[in-house]
Amino acid sequence: MPSPSRYNRITVKRAAVLVVVGCFLFCASLRAQNAPAPGPVSTGRTLVVIPFENDSPTPGLEWIGESFPEAFHEQLNSPVLYVASRHERLRAYDRQGLPAGIHASRATLYRLAEQMDLDYAVLGSYRYDGARLTATAQLLDMRAQKLLPASNESAPLADLGTLQSALAWDLLHTIRSDFSMPKEKYVASIVPLRLDAQQNFIGGLLASTAEEKIRRYREATRLDPAYARAWMELGKTYYNQHAYEPAISALSQVPRSATVAREANFYLGLAAYAHGDFAKSETAFEFVAARLPLAEVYNNLGVVAARRSQKQAADDFERAIQNDPSDADYHFNLAVTLNQAGDRPAATRELHTTLDRRPSDVEAKMLLDALTPTISSGVVAASTTTAKVPVERIKHNYEEDAFRQMTVQIGSWAEQRFVHSDPRAHARFHVELGKELLAHGFTTEAEAEFRHAAAVDPNNSEAQNLKRTLATQLAEKAQPQP
Repeated sequence: MPSPSRYNRITVKRAAVLVVVGCFLFCASLRAQNAPAPGPVSTGRTLVVIPFENDSPTPGLEWIGESFPEAFHEQLNSPVLYVASRHERLRAYDRQGLPAGIHASRATLYRLAEQMDLDYAVLGSYRYDGARLTATAQLLDMRAQKLLPASNESAPLADLGTLQSALAWDLLHTIRSDFSMPKEKYVASIVPLRLDAQQNFIGGLLASTAEEKIRRYREATRLDPAYARAWMELGKTYYNQHAYEPAISALSQVPRSATVAREANFYLGLAAYAHGDFAKSETAFEFVAARLPLAEVYNNLGVVAARRSQKQAADDFERAIQNDPSDADYHFNLAVTLNQAGDRPAATRELHTTLDRRPSDVEAKMLLDALTPTISSGVVAASTTTAKVPVERIKHNYEEDAFRQMTVQIGSWAEQRFVHSDPRAHARFHVELGKELLAHGFTTEAEAEFRHAAAVDPNNSEAQNLKRTLATQLAEKAQPQP
C-alpha cells in the first residue's frame, strides 16, 4: 500500500472515517487470499485536471480553460475514478506558492500532482479559429512518469459541451481499458450545458467578490434552470454572506438525483439551522447521512436534535465519535448533551477527552470546572464556579472529497492483490467489503462492490441478489419525494 504524502495525511486526519474503510479493505483482502488463477482487474484511479491553456488569438475565451476541469469533474468523478475538485487543486497551488491563474511549466505541474499523491494529471490546450474549437488533452502518468499520447477533439464553439464529453470519453478509455460504453453512446447520454450558462458559471467561479459571484450564478440559473451546480454555488455564496433565506431557496432547487445533491443538502442544512428552521435542517442532514454518513453530518444531526430537545442527540454525537474519535468538538458536544440530561460523570469524562485533544479549549475547561467537585475542609462539595451553559458546536466542513479520494486509493491497492487470485475469492472479497460498507451506511459504495463481485464471478448468487436488491433501493431513493 503506497504511503500517503504529507498532503494526504492532513486530509486523512480530517476524515478519520477513512481509516475504518481502510481496515475493512485490508482485513477483507487478508480473508480472501486463495489459490492463484488469472482474473479480471478493475483498479481505482485518481487524477487532477489542470485548466487548459488558451492557444487562440481570439479574445474573451480565457474562461474556457477553467471549464474543462469543471466538465471533467462532473463527468468522470465516479466510485472507481476520483477527480480532484477545484478547491483541492487551488489548495495544492497555494501550498506550492503558485498563483491560481498561472500556466505553470510541466515540471511544476508534475510536482503539484506528486504533492497531491494522484495517479494522473490532465494537461490540455484549446484553439478557436473563428469557426471551430479544437481541444487537446494529454495524461501525465505519475506512476510511470511519462506523458501518454494526446487526444484531440474539434467542434463548433456552440458545441463546447459535446466536445468536452467526447474528450472525457477519450481520457476515460485511456485510463480504463475495460470501459466498454461506445463513444457515441457516452456522448449522447450527457446533456450538454448551454454555452452562455456555462460561461456565466465559470465567471462566477473566477469572480473575486461575492456580489459578482451571485450575479453570475443567478444569470447561469436563469439561462439554464436545470443547472444544479450553479444553484449549489449560488446557495453556498448566499450562505457565506449570511443571507440564509436566499441560500435556502437556491439550495432547494438542486434535484435529489444530481451529483452535487449531497453537498447541496449539507449546506442547506447549515443555512436552515442558521435561519432557525430546525425541521428543514434535520431533513437536509438526514438526506446526506443516508447516502454518505460522515462524522460531520452525524454531528450536525446531533446539534439539530439538541435544538429540538430530542433524546437522539447523544446517539448522533456518539456515531460521530465512532467515525472520528480525534475531533474534540464531537466529545464536547456529547458532554454538553450528557450534562443537560443529568449524567454529570459521563459528561465529565467527555470533557476530559475534549481537553486531551484540545488543551486550549476554554469553554470545555469552564464547563469541566463547573462540574468538578472541590474539597474544602475535608468535605467534598460541588464547585461554585459559575459558567454560561454552552451550546453544541455545528460543523461547517464537508469532507466528501477526502472520503472518496482515499476509498479509491485504498481500493486500488487492495484490488492489485487479486491480479492472480481465484475469481471466487476475488468476488468474496467484494461481497464481504460490500456488507461491511452497507452495515455502516455506505450504500452507494456497497452497491458498487456487489456489482463488481457479480462481474468477477457471475456464479456468485449472493452477489447477484445483493446487487439487484441494493440497485432497486437506490433507484427508489433517487425518485422525487412528494
